Amino acid sequence: MLEQAIAVILAGGVGSRLAPLTQDRAKPAVPFGGKYRIIDFTLANCLHSGLRRILVLTQYKSHSLHKHIRDGWSIFNPELGEYITPVPPQMRDGNSWYRGTADAIYQNIYLLRRSEAKYVVILSGDHIYRMDYAPMLAQHIERQAQLTIACMPIPAEQSERFGIISINQQRQIIDFKEKPSAPAPLPDQPDQVLASMGIYIFSIESLISILEAHAQTVGQEDDFDFSHHIIPKLIPEGNVYAYLFGGQEGRVSRDCYWRDVGTIDSFYQANMDLLQPIPPINLYQHDWAIRSYQKQVAPAKMVSGISGTEGIVINSIAGGGVVVSGGCVQNSILFQNVQVLDEATIEKSIIFDDVIVGEGCHLRNCIIDKHVTLPPGTEIGINLYQDKQRFTVSDNGIVVIPRGYRFE
Repeated sequence: MLEQAIAVILAGGVGSRLAPLTQDRAKPAVPFGGKYRIIDFTLANCLHSGLRRILVLTQYKSHSLHKHIRDGWSIFNPELGEYITPVPPQMRDGNSWYRGTADAIYQNIYLLRRSEAKYVVILSGDHIYRMDYAPMLAQHIERQAQLTIACMPIPAEQSERFGIISINQQRQIIDFKEKPSAPAPLPDQPDQVLASMGIYIFSIESLISILEAHAQTVGQEDDFDFSHHIIPKLIPEGNVYAYLFGGQEGRVSRDCYWRDVGTIDSFYQANMDLLQPIPPINLYQHDWAIRSYQKQVAPAKMVSGISGTEGIVINSIAGGGVVVSGGCVQNSILFQNVQVLDEATIEKSIIFDDVIVGEGCHLRNCIIDKHVTLPPGTEIGINLYQDKQRFTVSDNGIVVIPRGYRFE
């Protein structure tokens, strides 16, 4: 079954709402959780699900993403027909970059044909979740569906952020609306609606046929998306089904966690979720590990500073090479090679690789990108009015310092 499928990961998003974290990288390449990149979750799902033919469609500022895939994911054997292949835009059809999710697939139809696969699993590279795709593919084959869409219940007030699905008792999709303001609720849960997770399985001939039929009907300057141009056209044919996320366990433990980390606040909260006593997403299932590239660095350590103050880390994640020397870290995530110097305090913050937090600094509710040195006594997240004069501050008051920022 799985050997008849190919996975295509859409990883070319600009991620403008995650700026400045996406100033120099694509959204799927943004670091997450102390050691990962966002795309690692989708790639790990493919690996553990048994999908061993994977195309990663890149576009926007893709160098770091390509490098990460090369360094951390060169694990499959081409001699066995296995691969993870980054595919930059080819402009094989027209002179434009990808104009949407459907256009990205359409411009690479030749790769689908060449794969000789029967099914294509289309995934996003910028969501945080763990999922076994094998039960979803099994349902797709059993129903002889043209298209199967993974979905999950969400609060009705969040419907304007998602594509919303209506189904019948056979889980056949009878309606799909993109970001509606007044969606139909679930019959047994009036405060919930069924949202698309952006995970699609197509029978490949059906996908190729509908893409070729409709690609030329979309203007050259317009977007060409699954949600607007493909799904609504397939539903009337009656062969589109929903797969309920978490409804079948597969091999992954059922934490049923899925997050779109498309904004600073959602990204920050998904990281903070990892610090809960029992995190809502299980990163510790030994046979479903989230793989990533890791530098070879020394172990993390907490030591006394020159003042004699002990280095303390409370309810936090510390990556390899972290040194807390007389500082205090609480409810925070430190990536590799972060240094926290004497009497510095870090609270509820995310610190990326190779950041030096100087003596006496006080950081609260902030995200600091790589290669930043904070001078002694610097305060971030304490006075938001002052922070807004220099940095991006989110709606919820999270201060973001961009990569390589130099303090005057």
